[in-house]
Amino acid sequence: MNNIIQSTLITLQKSKSLLTLLSDETLSDKSVSPYYSSIGSHIRHIYDFYDCILNGKDNGQVDLTERKRIASIENCCDSALGYFNSLTEKIKTIGSSGGERIVVLDDLGTGKIEIEYTFSALLAQANSHTIHHYAIISYILDRLNVAIEDPDFGYNPSTPKPVSNLN
Repeated sequence: MNNIIQSTLITLQKSKSLLTLLSDETLSDKSVSPYYSSIGSHIRHIYDFYDCILNGKDNGQVDLTERKRIASIENCCDSALGYFNSLTEKIKTIGSSGGERIVVLDDLGTGKIEIEYTFSALLAQANSHTIHHYAIISYILDRLNVAIEDPDFGYNPSTPKPVSNLN
């Protein structure tokens, strides 16, 4: 379980680095087609996903449809950083078992259903989900002409790196 916690924290740290780089205006910019979503809406969605997990962990049931959707997280870097800090502090307190069963409620398109997971599998899904949203954020950053220093941002660690044709 410690590797999953460590991976989760490393992945989430990328969003903190991003938030310290961006202005509130860039965070909330919804001008990029085709979906017109903001970087902040993706950050808020990622954090809400983890919040659901952490809130349901102790009672053995996580409802991924019960997200907070706090608008200030989407529009204010300081609010998003506060949410980040709260979540990462809670993640650091998670024990090392991870194999315990947990019921996850989610709507996959046909209404709310129950899915049985292990807690570690749910955290692994959250980590992949986060990287997926980072890829979307990376696309938005590119269209807004905002450069970030992290060449791995938005790439799953198992994704092959492009080979350069430069000699």
